[in-house]
Order: sequence, then C-alpha cells, then structure tokens
Amino acid sequence: MDVKALEANYIMNTYNRQPETTLYLTHGQGPYVWDEGGKRYLDFVGGLAVNSLGHCHPHVVEAVCRQAQTLLHTSNLYYTEPQAHLAQRLVAHSCADKVFFCNSGAEANEAAIKLARKYGKKYRHPEAHEIITAARSFHGRTLAAVTATGQPKYHRGFEPMVTGFRYAEFNNLSSFAGLVTEKTCAILVEPVQGEGGVYPATAEFLQGLRTLCDRHGLLLIFDEVQCGMGRTGRLFAYEHYGVEPDVFTLAKALGGGLPIGVMAARGRAAEIFVPGDHASTFGGNPVVCAAANAVLDVLTADGFLEQVTRLGAYLCRRLPELKLSGLTEVRGLGLMIGAEFAGDAATVARLCQEKGLLVNCIGGKVLRFLPPLIVTQEQVDAALAVLQEACAQAGEE
Repeated sequence: MDVKALEANYIMNTYNRQPETTLYLTHGQGPYVWDEGGKRYLDFVGGLAVNSLGHCHPHVVEAVCRQAQTLLHTSNLYYTEPQAHLAQRLVAHSCADKVFFCNSGAEANEAAIKLARKYGKKYRHPEAHEIITAARSFHGRTLAAVTATGQPKYHRGFEPMVTGFRYAEFNNLSSFAGLVTEKTCAILVEPVQGEGGVYPATAEFLQGLRTLCDRHGLLLIFDEVQCGMGRTGRLFAYEHYGVEPDVFTLAKALGGGLPIGVMAARGRAAEIFVPGDHASTFGGNPVVCAAANAVLDVLTADGFLEQVTRLGAYLCRRLPELKLSGLTEVRGLGLMIGAEFAGDAATVARLCQEKGLLVNCIGGKVLRFLPPLIVTQEQVDAALAVLQEACAQAGEE
C-alpha cells in the first residue's frame, strides 16, 4: 500500500507533509519508532508530548486491551467505573474538586473559557466575559481556543475572531494588571509556554497573577495541556510555583497515546456548570480512561518523577556543554526543553532525523525536546551525540 500517495489524494493538506522527508512510521516500542524500511529512530517528539511513557507501554496496552474486551463506549447518560475512578484520582492528586472529561486540549480549554464566562457573569459583573491571555501562548485550534492563542499567525484567514480576549506580555505582571477591567472574568496562561518556544513562567509572575485574580475576583486558569502530567518533573506544573489555579486543563500525556482532555476546577468554579451547560459525546470514554488510569499508576510510582527531574536537569546542563554552533539559549523545566539557535534550527532537525533522532523545530529557531518520561541517561546521551553531529554538519552546509 502506498500510504504517502493515499495521503496526498485523500487527506486535506494541513500538515505540509513532504514525501521526501516526512516519515511513514509503522510501529514503536519504548522510546523508539521504526519507519517502513525498518530504520529505527529515537523519538524525542513523543507525539508532541503525548507518548509520556513511550510507545506501547505494557501496562497501558494491557489496560486498554482488558477494557476493550469489556466495554468500548457508552454515552455519558450512564455511569462507568474507569471514568469515575480516574476523576477521583485526579482530584486526590491535585487542588481540584471536580473534573470534566473531553477529548483534547483544545476542547478542555473551550470548556474552561465557557466556565469562566458564566462564572464572571454570576460572581463579578453582568458583562464580565473577557479573558486575558499571553502573547506567544498556544491554547488550541478551535475558534475560541485559537483566539485565546496569542500568536497572530494562527488567526490569519479565520477572522473575525471570537470577541472577549486581550493579550498581555508573558512574565510581565504589570502588563496583565493593566488590562483588567470590570469586563474581565479570568486570566489564562501556560505555566510553561510550549508551542511558543518553551518559556517557563517565573514564580513571581504566577504568584503575582494569583494575587491579582484574588484582588479582582477573577478566575486563574492554567493551561497544562503540554506541561502537565509529569512533563516538568511534578505531576502538575503549578506545583513548582506554590500557586494553585482555580481551573486547569490537561490532555496529551494523560492518555499515554489515546485522546483525552480534562478541565479541572475547585471551589465555586467547580460548581458553576449545571446539566445542559456543556457536554462531550466521547468524553470520559471507558477505554481512554482505563489507559489514563494506567498512565497515572506509572507516574505516581515511587521515584518516577524524581527521575524525570534528574534527567531533565542533566539534558539542560549537557546541551550548553556541547558548544553547539549557533546555540544561544537553553530553557525548560523537567523533560520539556527548548534549545534556541541563531541560525536555521529546521536544518538541524532534518539532519537529526536522517541520523535517527526525532526532534521538533518551532518557528525555525527553537528545537523542542519532548522525550518520553521513561527515557534513560544512555538514551539522552545518544540523542546528544546525534545532535552534535547534526549541528556540525549544518555548519558545513
């Protein structure tokens, strides 16, 4: 079967796949994937932070297979055990009181936006509906989520955008404070900006946002779609900062490779939705929830996240030590790391792929490293060796 030809003929061109350079992957195991020719690659893209436990983790596969033989799907008109159990565990491990299940990060952020608007009108002001987000942010591709995204390139061609969003400067508290009006209902930020280039928030900034929201009666919403679920070395990124949000969103890593989204809330925010306000046909699907419960088993095992912290610090330390040509900055938290280059990082990413390492390039300047959380130091060293070779070759081209 000519998969690339089928894709070209029948799938809309939204990913700019190039037959000459885009891989056709056939299977994966642990931190590795293989293409149709049998070549093995060390995967430091991880489904864009989705494959938190690598590919086909045995505990996740076993949970999925067991549940698939029992109950594949039922609507949310009925109870299912995997969904209820997952909700209980997420609440037990976080500051949340209640959760809502959906299928993706964009859907989770849409739910948070709707919740914030209803909350603002009820508790702050009849016209409170505006949400302040950050420049360089990314919150999803649906119309409200992409409007919340503080990157104009994602807006072009889809105007008019949804009203009610204002953009401030990330890590600049006064920039946010200056946009608060009686129409503001919430502030929405990523504790670590992912698609914007891997920029961690400062503790002072997030703590200041918490104070600002408390002062004005606003909801503080954290988008942890990419940085949550162990990626930063804590189960939730907000745990690094001594700040608890009123609402936070999850997706990606929680499903271990299957689609899931979560909006979690606490206090009055957890009670704002009533029957009919919001829903999701597939949200909380029993197979997906079984997978997520298996992922949580691994993430919460003794010592697991400490290893993520150790290896993330190791990778951040080793990158500058390689003295890579054009490298200007390394930033990140845990195993969510960005390496910025003065030159063409896309060429480096392409050469890495040719040499058996998959990394993601953002905006032509930043290489984003999202290895599976099960990665070993030996595999990190192998990735660094490939990166060093690729940078040297790129400098010669």
